[in-house]
Amino acid sequence: MPRGLMRWEPFSELGDLRGRLIDELFEGRQREWSPAIDVVRENGDLVVRADVPGIKPEEVKIEVEDDILTVSGEHEERKEEKDKNFLRRERRYGSFSRSMTLPPGVEAKKIKAKTHDGIVEVTIPLPQEAKKEKVKITPTVG
Repeated sequence: MPRGLMRWEPFSELGDLRGRLIDELFEGRQREWSPAIDVVRENGDLVVRADVPGIKPEEVKIEVEDDILTVSGEHEERKEEKDKNFLRRERRYGSFSRSMTLPPGVEAKKIKAKTHDGIVEVTIPLPQEAKKEKVKITPTVG
């Protein structure tokens, strides 16, 4: 039976090779990842929500220094999974960190945080904005 010509795709296997190389690079050490975050204004507060599924509250650290809020932590790999021969591994483990600049005047001691359903929620009371008042100035002759 005659065979037709097959189109040569020189880069077709690079995707698999890249994935294997990256997995080998990180094998034996922890990966760093960055949780997705949302920042919204709610009832005069700034609310930061970060996705941290599977991470215990005691593994999350929230700090404010020089008007910068940092949500960080480390999620360790479970011991019973280390010796398995994974064909594909997408679940995250290792350290993570996200930082954002806070508006001026935020009182760090009033910031509160809670976790629920794999989300850490940081509530930041925003300072009251100075009332703007219209001032009329009349120039004098002189």
